[in-house]
Formats: sequence, C-alpha cells, structure tokens
Amino acid sequence: MATLPYIKTQPKLIFFTDFDGTITVDDSECRRDLVTDAFREMLGSIKTPYDQCIETLLKNMKLDPFFEKFYYWAKENNVPIVILSSGMKPIISALLERFLGHTPAEHLTIVSNDVTSRDGKDINSEGGWQITYHDESHFGHDKSLEIKPYAALPEGQRPILLYAGDGVSDLSAAAETNLLFAKQGKDLVTFCERRGMPYTTFENWSTILSTTQDILSGKVSPSDVAK
Repeated sequence: MATLPYIKTQPKLIFFTDFDGTITVDDSECRRDLVTDAFREMLGSIKTPYDQCIETLLKNMKLDPFFEKFYYWAKENNVPIVILSSGMKPIISALLERFLGHTPAEHLTIVSNDVTSRDGKDINSEGGWQITYHDESHFGHDKSLEIKPYAALPEGQRPILLYAGDGVSDLSAAAETNLLFAKQGKDLVTFCERRGMPYTTFENWSTILSTTQDILSGKVSPSDVAK
C-alpha cells in the first residue's frame, strides 16, 4: 500500500481523468488520431521556442468553467484527482495554474508525457525542445497502467474508481474503473457503444460533480448510473 500514492489519505473514491477535450473545452491537439511516430514528426517540425508555444496555448485554450468547482469539492472531500494525459505535463501545469490562480494542491496529480531540451539546446531557443514519452505504448502513454494497481486492491481496500474522457486513448483506462464519464458527442461514446462498455455521458463538469457527489454519499452506485 505504501507504493500506491493516491490511497495514502484513505479516500473512498479516486477520480481519474483525461485532459484535452475533457477538462479543456476543446481538444487542443489532433494527437488522438495519430500514431506516436507521426505525432513526434509533427512536433519535430515546430521550431518555435518552448516558452512562446506555452504562451500561445494559454491564449487559445480554455478549461471547462465547472472544473474549478469540482477541484475544490474534491479537495474538501478527500477525493484525489489524477490527470492521465497523452499531452505534455508542463503545458497542463501552466494551464491549471493560470485557471486556478495558484499551483494545484497535492490532491491533484498529473501523469503525462514531458518535455526535454533537444541536442543540449536551451529549451526556449528555436528548435530547442522535444517531447519525452511516458512509455512505449501506441499513444506514448498507456493510461490503464496507472489505474491497474488500484483496481487490483482487495475488497475493503479498493476505493471507487471513476474516469472521465472523450477519445480512443481513454478506453484502456476506462476498462479498469467502476464508471466512465464519456464526453457527449465525442468518439469515446461511439467506441463504448460498439464494444458494449457501460458509461454515462457528460456535457460539462457540473454533471460530473453532481453524479460524483451522489456516488460518494452512497445515494447511487456506479452501476446505477451507467448505461
């Protein structure tokens, strides 16, 4: 149990979530439909200094306005939030910090790909940065690997595990949890229908918040909510 950081506060529920298109209002990248090599090639063509890329993204990306309320509710109710993203950790951190007005608290963890300097260059120089993938999987990050140790916990030690996402890279993670929140009108709903995977849809994080509150209080169970 000491090796599983998200249960150190003995939460009754852990909330895992995608970032792009799930916490953000619009999916910021076409990565979901690209294999890793193609994505790496696309990023390799970006010569803009990293700090300028960050600033451009901050100007053009927006977060779901209801996520902030969920974030503070989770903090007050001992619900760890774990962001599992095929994006880049520094960008996610910068967006959350600007949106919240402060560095995210310890109850929120980001597990994602990262950024390093290229060929010893200054990361903020032209062509000076590159993406470092979290693992060798198809999307550069197999999100299910982060959830499996918690799903494998014995009855009585295993918290309720929830997941929110919108695309195909979320399927493996969703299969490890008690309930999937699939973004309305997005690819994940289609994939769930094809595979017969239980899910519930959400339009924004106000739906996720109210449903998660009901699950945590025992008013409903994950199986009650799933289609």
